[in-house]
Amino acid sequence: MKKLLLAIISISFVACGGSKKAAENERYTLESLQHKTYEQVLSMYSDANPEEGVGGIEEGEERPYTVLYPDTENEILITWKDESKTSIFEIKYAEDGKWKSANGIKVGTTYDELTKINGKEVKFYGFGWDYSGAVDWNGGKLEDSNIRVFLNPEGEIADKFYGDRMIDASPEEIEALNLKVSTIMYRD
Repeated sequence: MKKLLLAIISISFVACGGSKKAAENERYTLESLQHKTYEQVLSMYSDANPEEGVGGIEEGEERPYTVLYPDTENEILITWKDESKTSIFEIKYAEDGKWKSANGIKVGTTYDELTKINGKEVKFYGFGWDYSGAVDWNGGKLEDSNIRVFLNPEGEIADKFYGDRMIDASPEEIEALNLKVSTIMYRD
């Protein structure tokens, strides 16, 4: 009987540890922030040491923002739709920390891993401009996901891979570029 009781306690302990780890992993997903207000975000991430401000995001547009975990590997930028901070406009992260998408995309995800997650080869824009390395989901699983990803080459970049245009590259050229996710954004 004691052995049975010990086995039950051990299984419960392992199960609780597994669920705590799953909850911790879920805590750092883009999806955990979706549709949250400023107050909800601060209550979820009370250890985040938030910084507040108002700044330009694109084309001269200014919005209020909150930076969670500033100056750490888990830094994430939340831009709000308006001053009331009741609705998130955009979530962006570019550090190699804990954050990821629910489908497993994180900073450092390779081109091949991204294609596998998408279920179809991804396309990408050239480098050296504002949207350098922006990914086009090419009709794959992530087409309507609201997740935007930017790739950065770790290999040498030939001149033909620069510019504001979709890149046409052979598998060998893509492999030589050694493309990895450098920034992930979520926008409604």
